[in-house]
Amino acid sequence: MSVDLSMPILIVDDYKTMLRIVNNLLKQIGFDNVDEATDGSVALSKMRNKRYGLVISDWNMEPMTGFELLKEVRADSGLKETPFIMVTAESKTDNVIAAKKAGVNNYIVKPFNAETLKGKLKAVLGDF
Repeated sequence: MSVDLSMPILIVDDYKTMLRIVNNLLKQIGFDNVDEATDGSVALSKMRNKRYGLVISDWNMEPMTGFELLKEVRADSGLKETPFIMVTAESKTDNVIAAKKAGVNNYIVKPFNAETLKGKLKAVLGDF
């Protein structure tokens, strides 16, 4: 099964520059249906109103972190199957383990480029 490059993707980060960077990387890879949210609570609201094929979320945000968002998504029967990639500047083993236990599909450490992102997307979504 090939990945639908037009599927909606939600990127979540409280840093506008990072939203722009991830959006541009996704466009380079071929994804063009991208929505943005500035924290976990905004993302959760958007996810309850629209079905996303993937969520790419930063870990550190206020008031709702990416980790809290992940736990909320996995606890929601309507959202729990949504592929979820966590992005963080910290490569703490404890965080990676916590995210895996909470059901994250993959993990990216900042900074990253289009090739790294594409590799993570393929691992989560399959070839495209």
